[in-house]
Amino acid sequence: MTTTATSTPTTPRRVALASAVGTTIEWYDFYLYATATALVFNTLFFPSVSPTAGTLAAFATYAAGFGARPIGAVVAGHLGDRVGRKSVLVGSLIAMGVATTLIGVLPAYASIGALAPTLLVVLRLVQGFAVGAEWGGAAVLSAEHAPPDRRGWYGSFTQIGSPAGMLLATGSLFLVRATTSEEAFLAWGWRIPFLASAVLVVIGLVIRLRLEDAPEFTTLRAERQVAKLPIVEVLRTAPRAVILTTGLRLSQIGLYVLITTYGLTYVTQTLGRGSTAGLTAVVIVSAIGLATTPLWAILSDRVGRRRPYLLGAIGGTAALALFFLAVDTGSTVLIVLAAVLAINVVHDSMYGPQAAWFAEMFDVRVRYSGASLGYQIGSVLAGGFAPLVAASLLIAGDGRPWWIVLAYAGLAVLTTGAALLAPDHTRRREGSTSA
Repeated sequence: MTTTATSTPTTPRRVALASAVGTTIEWYDFYLYATATALVFNTLFFPSVSPTAGTLAAFATYAAGFGARPIGAVVAGHLGDRVGRKSVLVGSLIAMGVATTLIGVLPAYASIGALAPTLLVVLRLVQGFAVGAEWGGAAVLSAEHAPPDRRGWYGSFTQIGSPAGMLLATGSLFLVRATTSEEAFLAWGWRIPFLASAVLVVIGLVIRLRLEDAPEFTTLRAERQVAKLPIVEVLRTAPRAVILTTGLRLSQIGLYVLITTYGLTYVTQTLGRGSTAGLTAVVIVSAIGLATTPLWAILSDRVGRRRPYLLGAIGGTAALALFFLAVDTGSTVLIVLAAVLAINVVHDSMYGPQAAWFAEMFDVRVRYSGASLGYQIGSVLAGGFAPLVAASLLIAGDGRPWWIVLAYAGLAVLTTGAALLAPDHTRRREGSTSA
């Protein structure tokens, strides 16, 4: 246990809470953009092209944010493994808040022409960089402060930020959309949740600034044993762990994005712009995820990380197919049930144990860099381009989603293979053995 200058103890619970709050705010900002992409950005920032081309262009800016995430992971990993985890996490939170607030005041295409989508892309890149910096630090800080037999549980607080952020983002847009006309929502209503980010960031900073790095890292730094070039060292000493964590990420992030982001577009195209079935489903699965994410993590502390992960990797393809079938029925109840199966059962069985498993696969000298790199490379490959690829495959399939399901099945095979090959260090005391 360490203490701050004000004698505030940095306990596992305090770190877990700070990780949950910080990642919630980061993911709120990131998902807010994703949800707005499916609902308004194609109309406001790409109005000079056809609706289909506008959707593709909007999803391309969404993908740009994912493209910046590995850069954020490399820069943050270098600083986090040399200077400290806490300092980088504070910086990432500030960067995200500034970018999201600026999106909230960004003029649309009708006001400034082509400069509008250009600035939108720039701000999205800043968001991507900030998220790339955030997750690895929060996951590592939680795992390093946690008892060896409860790393899954404490690591899950980092993961809770994703459903909590999605719940806040989707819920805020849903609320604004439900209380305004279509014209008012497009004119100014969508901006309110973006501007609210400034308040959330201040709250997050108050909590995060009270933390300290874990003893194993502070000792390493005090003894001047930190890696000089962490990213080079991790690629030299643990390339297999980087590859495996990348593989473990593929079907997990792919399924999440296809359901919660592209799924909104598919619902709108299938049932009409007036349908709220997609937003309703995302709000419900996000709320349930606040419970299912830590429950899967607790299970992984007892039976190991691999078993629940394999359940998710193997079941993802069927769950995605059932979601598309549910949408085609037009039943909101069936859409919600299919989304719950896909996200809270299949996805969360992978996402809950993920922070602990990734952190456990790398030595403390390169843990921030290694965990971040695998996580973010997988995010780009399977998450960033998922909506764009899915929209293109829907066109190729004459409006039927089965090419999308087939493409996802390829990701599921890769993640299943990675889960079978990755070492399971659950409850190992030092938590630092690399693959």
